[in-house]
Amino acid sequence: MQGTKLRKMIFWALCCGLGLFCKRLVSPIANVVTGWLHIPGGIGTAFSLMFLALAASLAPHRFCCTRMAVVQSMLALSIGMVGSMGVLSPLGYIIPGLIMDGLFALGGRLGLSQADRLALSNAAGSAAAALTANAIVFHLWGLILLVYICVAALSGMLFGMLGGILAEKLRPVINYSSGKGDKT
Repeated sequence: MQGTKLRKMIFWALCCGLGLFCKRLVSPIANVVTGWLHIPGGIGTAFSLMFLALAASLAPHRFCCTRMAVVQSMLALSIGMVGSMGVLSPLGYIIPGLIMDGLFALGGRLGLSQADRLALSNAAGSAAAALTANAIVFHLWGLILLVYICVAALSGMLFGMLGGILAEKLRPVINYSSGKGDKT
């Protein structure tokens, strides 16, 4: 039992770190697309959120995405990755985590596959992150806001689908299945 908990925690920590690292890695490339569209971003965040959804799929736990989002936000604050939201940046992590957890639970009740739950939760989490950033910093309106949210949700869906593919490849290695494993 303790080995299982430790493996989960190690996997969660790995996903938190990878999410932050990959956001830094992908953001310059994503900024080319978002700069061309004249929107603030959303693509790098969608890639980062994929790791939360991946962890919730492979090492399930109640409020997994939210807990990991809190850890990610504290790590981001401690290493100075606050972006344009400053000290309010934890909201940009925690609100999407809550949304993702809610959709994972709802998707389970509706009988959606893990891949569908990953794609749906990542898309909604990315859209929630865009809305949070808009409310705190950008204050966009109209068509620009719609484009921003659509780009965030679409990239979230695509990265969620990538997460579904990764989950299928990693599931035998992690040795957790979608409905099993201890929920503690």
